[in-house]
Amino acid sequence: LQNQQLIVRSYGGVELARSTYIPIFFRTHKMQSEKKLIGKKAAELVEDGDTIFIDGSTTAQCMEQYLTSKNDLTVITNNIALAVNLSKNGIKVICLGGEIVEAPCMLYGAETVLTAAKYKVDKMFFSTDSVTSDGKIASGLYDLLFRAVAQNASKVFYLVDHKKIDKRFNTIFCDFSFTTHVISDYQFDDEVQKRYKNTEFILAK
Repeated sequence: LQNQQLIVRSYGGVELARSTYIPIFFRTHKMQSEKKLIGKKAAELVEDGDTIFIDGSTTAQCMEQYLTSKNDLTVITNNIALAVNLSKNGIKVICLGGEIVEAPCMLYGAETVLTAAKYKVDKMFFSTDSVTSDGKIASGLYDLLFRAVAQNASKVFYLVDHKKIDKRFNTIFCDFSFTTHVISDYQFDDEVQKRYKNTEFILAK
C-alpha cells in the first residue's frame, strides 16, 4: 500500500497518504456493523424474481450475504468481487464492463454507463461518500452510472450510515428527490421527511 502511495508508514502504524480519497481496503473496514445493518435491511426489501442493480460501494456490498436465499434473482453490478461471490451462490449476475478504476474490483467508464442503460431494473441500490442532513447527496466518480440506472429503475434506494451525514463536500449530485427510499441508521428529522414526501425513510436498527 505504501508503494502505491495509498498510505504512509510510521512508527507503530500507518496513516492515509491522501485525505481526499479513501481506498476500498480502508472503506471496507469502516463502520462495518452499521453497514451490515443497512445491507440487511436493504436485502429484506428484495423480492423473489427481482432484477436489481447494486453499485460497487462497500455499503451496498453488505447486502450480499442476505441475498443468497432469494429465488430467481438477477443482480447487475459494477463490482467484480460482488459478481463473483453472488454467482458462487447460484444467483444470476450481470457484471457491467468498463475499466477498473478502483482496484481490485470497481468498474467504470463509458462502456459501463452505456451497458447499464440497456437494462430495466426493479430496484437500484447505491451509496455515496457523504450527504447533508437536509438531503443533498455528494457528487462522485459514478454519477453518470447512477443516472443511467435510475432512468430505468422502478425504485431507487439510497444507503448511508450516520458517519457520512454532513461530511464536507464541494459539489452536489442530487437530493433525496432522486430516490424513492433512503435506508440509514441515522434518523432524518420530520421536516426533511416532509420535504421529500415521495421518498420513504427506513431506519436500519
